[in-house]
Amino acid sequence: MSNLIDIQSQIEKLQKQANEIKAKDFSATVKEILTKMQAFGITVKDLQSPKAARAGKPGRPPKAKGAVKAPKAARKAGTPVAAKFRGPNGETWSGRGLTPKWLTSLIAQGQSKESFAVKPE
Repeated sequence: MSNLIDIQSQIEKLQKQANEIKAKDFSATVKEILTKMQAFGITVKDLQSPKAARAGKPGRPPKAKGAVKAPKAARKAGTPVAAKFRGPNGETWSGRGLTPKWLTSLIAQGQSKESFAVKPE
């Protein structure tokens, strides 16, 4: 148990040291920030506005006011697709996404996927 007590006392000492270092560095950091704010003319209001957060980020230029977006092609999510494969028990698969278990097991048995293709009418 003495080992645990020793470790806990070390943790307390290190926490005190960390707090002392933080207190020393805090005032120096505040002075540095204030100096830079004065040099660049930055105010607290500038720091609080959402535009300031985006001002220096690289990437796309800001959009012009009144710009109109081109409409995207109308497409419904989840639109059903015709079945391309049909299993021996009537199961169907569109050919999209993961191969269903019924088809995977039939392929593992040596049958070809093409043998289950639905013939267009």
